[in-house]
Amino acid sequence: MNASTNKARHNVYVIALDPEVTSKKIFQRQNPEYQPGRECLYVGMTGRSPELRFEQHKAGYKASRSVKNFGLRLCPKLFAHLNPMTHDAACEREVTLADSLRKIGYGVVQN
Repeated sequence: MNASTNKARHNVYVIALDPEVTSKKIFQRQNPEYQPGRECLYVGMTGRSPELRFEQHKAGYKASRSVKNFGLRLCPKLFAHLNPMTHDAACEREVTLADSLRKIGYGVVQN
């Protein structure tokens, strides 16, 4: 691990997705118990600001197809209190945040 990955400069973020994402295989595979009508989200992590990363997704730069095609807006109430953190912590938190959101009823895509 290098010194830059040990600094608290990484963020997790959550993006609201258009419900049309539910027709995609990645969504169905990651959410086998999804109940139609529940909110759909994307969870990611970045070394940039969540706002910049959302803009990059929408512009197609290193984009998740789910966000590029279905991303609506950031949901800071679901992640802002967690940031910033180290790279390793962000990698772990991305997974645990996605899992916890699924458990409370959201449909979640996470790469």
